[in-house]
Amino acid sequence: MILTVTMNPSIDISYPLAHLKIDDVNRIKDVQKTAGGKGLNVSRVIRQLGAELTATGLIGGHFGQFIEARLTDDNIRHDFYRIDQESRECIAILHDGGNQTEILEAGPTITDAEATTFLKHYQNLLEAVDLVTISGSLPAGLPTDFYTTMIHLAHKMDKKVLLDTSGVTLRTALSATEKPDLIKPNEEELQQLLNTKIDVQNLESLQQALSNPIFKGVEWICVSLGKHGAFAKHGDNFYAVKIPTIKVVNPVGSGDSTLAGLAVAIATDKSDIDILKTAMTSGMLNAMEKKTGYIDPQKFTMYFKQVMVNQL
Repeated sequence: MILTVTMNPSIDISYPLAHLKIDDVNRIKDVQKTAGGKGLNVSRVIRQLGAELTATGLIGGHFGQFIEARLTDDNIRHDFYRIDQESRECIAILHDGGNQTEILEAGPTITDAEATTFLKHYQNLLEAVDLVTISGSLPAGLPTDFYTTMIHLAHKMDKKVLLDTSGVTLRTALSATEKPDLIKPNEEELQQLLNTKIDVQNLESLQQALSNPIFKGVEWICVSLGKHGAFAKHGDNFYAVKIPTIKVVNPVGSGDSTLAGLAVAIATDKSDIDILKTAMTSGMLNAMEKKTGYIDPQKFTMYFKQVMVNQL
């Protein structure tokens, strides 16, 4: 069983427009509303991969009820901690031949009492799971080391934690005594962490980057490189991952799908090579679909065979 954590979920609303008219009326016919947030994308793909999970996090109000209903529709078990405030909405306007304009609400501000009670709720859920994924940003009101606290609680119960966040939240987690068991930075996030430009086409540069002391104690580092695949470090071993050329329909959510693949494969004790192949296949399959956080399991085996992993 996998526990997926989304601390700031949302209703994601997609508005497709041929042309966005500024300071004028725009009428939308085809509106899509989904349960959003990085961790809920992870949840959907874990379920599509056939694994059992429970989705948790903070949720509130009528919007929170909508999110829970959509997860139920997708046959995803969920057990959120309810807060008094309303969960957020995030709008993506798809317009003018490929442009995307986003309007993202900050979401609720969490009180100290809500944070404390959520951690008790989280501890109770940990008892029934094997592995935890934590995705996305923290809502206002929570300290930057909140994920570090969650990692510590999981480790006390011998549960691994896969962390997918960025900026000061990721840096704080990496500076703590207890590190996440896996992080998944992309090229830009890796360069921000190390405050230097990295030639991602140079394997020696990537090896040197992932050997930086900032990552000491992190078991898995998986760097997403888009169409170039990925570069990973597990313990003292380094891996270069190549993927086939695919027709990209919608790349949004591919990183979350990659994390889902990592979680499912690690939770089932796959080999390093199969863990990376599962991860990259999941990310590719998402990019090939119109929906965000969605894969076609029937295509999995075909593309899994085409992912090449070389140990350096």
